[in-house]
Amino acid sequence: MARPVQSDLRTRLQEWIPKIVLAPSVASMLIFVYGFIVFTGYLSFTNSRILPTFDLVGWHNYWRLFQLPTWTIAVQNLAIFASLYIAICIAIGLSLAIFLDQKIRGEGLLRPIFLYPMALSFIVTGTAWKWLLDPGIGIEHTLHLWGWESFHFGWIKSSSMAIYTVVIAAVWQSSGFVMAMFLAGLRGIDNEILKAAQMDGASNWNLYRRIIIPQLRPAFLSAFVILAHLAVKSYDLVIALTGGGPGRATELPATFMYSYTFTRNEMGVGAASAVIMLMTIAAIMIPYLYAELKEPK
Repeated sequence: MARPVQSDLRTRLQEWIPKIVLAPSVASMLIFVYGFIVFTGYLSFTNSRILPTFDLVGWHNYWRLFQLPTWTIAVQNLAIFASLYIAICIAIGLSLAIFLDQKIRGEGLLRPIFLYPMALSFIVTGTAWKWLLDPGIGIEHTLHLWGWESFHFGWIKSSSMAIYTVVIAAVWQSSGFVMAMFLAGLRGIDNEILKAAQMDGASNWNLYRRIIIPQLRPAFLSAFVILAHLAVKSYDLVIALTGGGPGRATELPATFMYSYTFTRNEMGVGAASAVIMLMTIAAIMIPYLYAELKEPK
């Protein structure tokens, strides 16, 4: 009888050990992710200032939020930044993927070079590009030393052009990652279909336009979702590169949320802006997840 009991105990241990090991991580996620999401949502309906309070004020913080000119500027900047960031990253990523898919020499060297920027934090990227774009020490200064005195590139100091420097830095960091996604999609296309189309006389242009690009739809969708998510929550890149300036020229919802919560001591308004950002990301993610789960496997 001892052996069956030991076997039954061993089976139960094998079932429970993974649950016991994962339990702290699951509990931490429920508390520090979803718990704080709920708490932030609650704070957005309170009169919280420098510290949380529990005096409910209804939708007052949301009404105040949409009356603030700073929030309007942040949303407008996000629209410019996100649209350019996503479009340029996808265009460059797809071009690089098609280039590498030609089985060129040195692909093993070029692939990590293109991917390297994604290994850096946005703080490092922002700091490096801040030095490069600074007219006093960066590209403009270097070209002046080389004799090109007429060259001027002071976008980072211009209130009307500074947001585009954030686009430049973000595109530099993320394009290689998008390239990897598209390259994986290209390598997953059935070669027999391509060979059949070539035998029928399809040109390379028609091959990509009618066969290859349409089959990259999942890669396009995934790239869009990931880039849109990164754009909405962009904070560290902006802080390192421009600090939200000059003035409010590069203010984004993430920097607005931080400043109103921790600098201006308007925690209720900051929480409301955080909830709006969460709803924006959810509006992007939920349809994507629904489409992925709905597709037959």
